[in-house]
Amino acid sequence: MSEVFYVVPEKQHNALVAAAYQHRGYYADESAEGARFCAEATRHGIRTHNALKALHLDHLFGSGSKGCVPGAKIEEKPSRFAAAKVWNANKKLGQSVAYRAMDAAMKLADQYGCGTISVDNAFHYLWGGGYVMDAAKKGYIAYTNCTASLAEVVPFGGKFPTLGTNPHSWGFPTTEAIGYPIVVDWATSVVAMGRVQQLKREGKPLPPMAAVDKEGNPTTDPAAAVSLLPFGAHKGYGLSLINEIFGAYIGGSLPTIRNRWADGDEKHTSAFFFQVIHPEALSGGFAQNRTQSQNVKAVIGDILGHGNEKAMLPGQLEAGWARKTAAAGGLLFSQAEVEAFNELATEAGQKPWDLAGFKTVTV
Repeated sequence: MSEVFYVVPEKQHNALVAAAYQHRGYYADESAEGARFCAEATRHGIRTHNALKALHLDHLFGSGSKGCVPGAKIEEKPSRFAAAKVWNANKKLGQSVAYRAMDAAMKLADQYGCGTISVDNAFHYLWGGGYVMDAAKKGYIAYTNCTASLAEVVPFGGKFPTLGTNPHSWGFPTTEAIGYPIVVDWATSVVAMGRVQQLKREGKPLPPMAAVDKEGNPTTDPAAAVSLLPFGAHKGYGLSLINEIFGAYIGGSLPTIRNRWADGDEKHTSAFFFQVIHPEALSGGFAQNRTQSQNVKAVIGDILGHGNEKAMLPGQLEAGWARKTAAAGGLLFSQAEVEAFNELATEAGQKPWDLAGFKTVTV
């Protein structure tokens, strides 16, 4: 079904988002990084993790609570491994930390073939796919996972939410082979809580068996949803558990108290993990004298052959939306989203956006 979107110039979007962050006490550099990331999410059609989600999370769990400290400095912890760094984010804005961590991991990969950055005391970095996509566009294989801000997901066979939505994100440098990076990015719940919020805002139902109400009963009403279910039953549960175990090794504490602040010695923050691999570090021998890139293209072609030509690759939708964004000449938002941005403008003392001043496109 087609939908009408308002075309907002990216510069105008970034100015408002950065102003909203600065109004909440963030420094200019991290506010700009937060705005840049939100624009990238919107450019690729990630409406569940755009600026509205970012600033909503900041209000609930970040600068509006105890989960994020504007202007915080990243501390590098001692490590005996040259290609593996450990950071204490000190509750710095998640987008700023993630951008810097991925950049650092790419530099390590250039030197050692592979680099990892583990981050303790972190605040939500939003759409993990954005960071691995950026690395993949620069020629690297990249991975990230994180523990989500809250335990909102019920483990398979259980009844109480003790897991986060816990995303996994992979990016592969396949632009030469197929025209865009393959990006495998998913929350380990059926839907992310951001999707619940989006569907509530748009007045649309949830898919079946995606969420439960306060009584633990499945619901398709986004207004009644209080907890989420893992996708793929025990398989999604296992993938979600991976993030919690990574977080535990890094320094993260009990999932059920994340961002639920109370006195005591336990931590209440999230943990991130980033890994970047230089493709040359994987390069072996290839049949038919193919180069590595030619071999990747041949493998993808075989997968999509044999009558599978209509199958979709991960990252294809995002690449397609980015093309639509470019053709429109600005970022695409629904009327409900523009109205929500105007609430942020009022909060930050900025001039609201004029709907009549934006052209529209139907997508």
